[in-house]
Amino acid sequence: DGPVSRGGTATRSRAKAESADSRPKTRTETDRVGLFGRIARFFREVVAELRKVIWPTRKELLTYTAVVVTFVAVMLTIVGVLDYGFAKGVLWVFGNPS
Repeated sequence: DGPVSRGGTATRSRAKAESADSRPKTRTETDRVGLFGRIARFFREVVAELRKVIWPTRKELLTYTAVVVTFVAVMLTIVGVLDYGFAKGVLWVFGNPS
């Protein structure tokens, strides 16, 4: 008996043996799924993913909604003030054609 090696070198016989096992399987007639089967599988996967979702509590939902509405209101105010300021500036530079 020889010493057991933990490392090893790649040999052609080992590479051939491993590549033979890792070949993609050929599709058989039972693997083919029609249009409605694919649509049904899609909806089953959607439901499975939705079950993984951690849904917010009512309090969290109200908090998140308040934060989003407040942020949108602040941004709307900033854009409105800038728009008003640029409009007044353009009218001042180019004159008021009334």
